[in-house]
Amino acid sequence: MDHSAEEIVNWATFAETRSVLGEAFVRVLGYFREDGVKSVAAIEQAIRERDSVKLVLPAHSLKSDSWQFGADRLAALTEEIELTARHYVEIHQDPGELVEMVVLLRPLFETTLTALEAEISPLVERRSAHGSRTFSQTHFGRL
Repeated sequence: MDHSAEEIVNWATFAETRSVLGEAFVRVLGYFREDGVKSVAAIEQAIRERDSVKLVLPAHSLKSDSWQFGADRLAALTEEIELTARHYVEIHQDPGELVEMVVLLRPLFETTLTALEAEISPLVERRSAHGSRTFSQTHFGRL
């Protein structure tokens, strides 16, 4: 899975969330990382156990958190897992058909986190209002 950060993150949503959360943004992004790692592991375990019920909550949580940070591709994948798992619960079917999607989940989560965390690094290239990238020197004095 080789996606550019431009393909997996909606940077406008990311910037809006960052603006709204202000100083709490980095802390909340850390929660996203911690909770996301747990959700991905729980989804993988539910697939191994072939348990549709156990897929629903971690997929729902990861989906919701992903939308908040502009991680649209991750949110869409987890939404599809969640909705399909909910359907399988209703019809009493094991989630075996979701294995391929779940296999994509961890690499996409890791790639997404890398992109999000790179964006908050003090040494990262920053996006201008027009989407082009410029190099930020605001934190070089701390080196």
